[in-house]
Amino acid sequence: MCSMIKEDKCVSFEVTPLTSMGYQVKEISTKPFDGQKPGTSGLRKRVKVFQQEHYTENFIQAIFDSIKADGATLVIGGDGRYFSPETVQTILKIGSANGVKKFIVGKDSILSTPAASNVIRKYKADGGILLTASHNPGGPNNDFGIKYNVSNGGPAPENVTNKIYEFTKTIQKYKVIEADPVDLSVIGKTKYGPTEVQIIDSVADYVELLQGIFDFQLIKDFLQNNAGSFRILFDGLHGVTGPYARAILVNTLGLPEASIQNCVALPDFGGGHPDPNLTYAHSLVEVVEAKNIQFGAASDGDGDRNMIYGKGAFVTPSDSVAIIADWAHVIPYFKKGGVKGLARSMPTSKAIDLVAQKKGLEYFEVPTGWKFFGNLMDAGRLSICGEESFGTGSDHIREKDGIWAIMAWLNIIAAANKESPNELIGIKELLKKHYAVYGRSFFSRYDYEEVSSEGANKLVALLDGAITSSSLANKTYKSKSTNQNFTIASVTSFSYTDPIDSSVSKNQGQVVLFGDGSRVVFRLSGTGSAGATVRLYVERYVGPEAGEKVLVGDTAEGLKGLIEVALEISNLKEFLGRDEPTVITVSTSAEGGFSC
Repeated sequence: MCSMIKEDKCVSFEVTPLTSMGYQVKEISTKPFDGQKPGTSGLRKRVKVFQQEHYTENFIQAIFDSIKADGATLVIGGDGRYFSPETVQTILKIGSANGVKKFIVGKDSILSTPAASNVIRKYKADGGILLTASHNPGGPNNDFGIKYNVSNGGPAPENVTNKIYEFTKTIQKYKVIEADPVDLSVIGKTKYGPTEVQIIDSVADYVELLQGIFDFQLIKDFLQNNAGSFRILFDGLHGVTGPYARAILVNTLGLPEASIQNCVALPDFGGGHPDPNLTYAHSLVEVVEAKNIQFGAASDGDGDRNMIYGKGAFVTPSDSVAIIADWAHVIPYFKKGGVKGLARSMPTSKAIDLVAQKKGLEYFEVPTGWKFFGNLMDAGRLSICGEESFGTGSDHIREKDGIWAIMAWLNIIAAANKESPNELIGIKELLKKHYAVYGRSFFSRYDYEEVSSEGANKLVALLDGAITSSSLANKTYKSKSTNQNFTIASVTSFSYTDPIDSSVSKNQGQVVLFGDGSRVVFRLSGTGSAGATVRLYVERYVGPEAGEKVLVGDTAEGLKGLIEVALEISNLKEFLGRDEPTVITVSTSAEGGFSC
């Protein structure tokens, strides 16, 4: 047993008699930390939690204990948030001591979540470690995260994350090899101890991937021919997608530098909240409205979410994935391989279901979490899918993909304008055309962030009690402001049996279904690092026979009565102590204007 003084603390370690290819392996004594249970999106905590002595090392060692690390090739990437470079070096120290053969690392520790999924798949890696807390704020007083992806490029399934968690509860030591830090800014091959380390261009492989999916020449021709009447603005929110957007929009498609903003990736995201919605992406919304920009888009911290927003026209994620699915035939990737099936997460509106029914495609309703889509993709039963939380993607990788969704919209708009050369087709026109064929799902989401966990659990307990007792069945509620009556048909807890591996996921959200087909969903979210987040989803479908005037109506007005009833049924304001949500996500009138 040896000891050394490090930052005024005594660190004990053992020097093992074994070596890893001639390099001395140290075994550092440690103790378990409570609460290192990774969720769907990995382990997320405040930076200061990860900075505790042994905390990060314990979790990384638990990952290597849970997989076959010896001889493995692993990818390391992330959104570049605060504490990432140090953590990459920690992974190299522990990984080399555990026998990892090769690490593929994004330059400067940056590799967006979609790009990392692609690199894992392209180079046939055994998995990857992603340093990200997605859309959560970054910086020394905010969030950090560590997520493990498996060999298909997708998030680790529960059997893997549960194994990691079990190791965190019993860990007594972790292994390290001490060597000089790797310079993450230099592209090329080097060594960390016995392990090969390849630093790669963070952007190149991903751009090549998208060029094989979309019709870049069609998009470029449309944008150049309509440079004065169809302008684009992409807002990177100082997240990881800035370099990707510059490479695609400016360097490849030839758009001016003014077409992108906030595209320098910063460890604290410029002090902002890198979540592409109407509240946190106000920097995009304000410029689009002020400068009459026809197509605006934003992505989040790690690049897997997206928002589509044009002058007076916000596209809900539910409508976005439905429109992409409806127009998939104009995208070369789907022209070649066809569309195998469609899917959405349970809280997402049923707009994509209608597309699947019309086209005769198989479709699925799954729990929130991209891993559920991944199973269907690997089985060859799913091509396009989406979540209402601004996540859209396809089977080109096994993560949702913000830039992919934006490029899909540009490909569709370019193709639509080629079909209608005498009419400029933009976001509003595509929405109207879609509603005229499929009708419209008026949809809104209320987010109550960092609320009391006790109050949130009481809300869930109330609804679970109603499910058990059927006390709300056939009960009618009347909206005070609209005089509308809503009769409850059922209250259920959503569960899902995976058609591929037969695994069962229970308690995925409480669903209140009304007699007219409207529904309200309540969910506790696990993507934050402090307190609880309660999400309320409200949906009402109107068929195409209602006519354009009704279909392009204001969402907030159309859902007003139903939202009032949802709040009354759940006693939400009383339980959470909040009169207003933190974020409201709504669909806009296709005639213009937005609500937030």
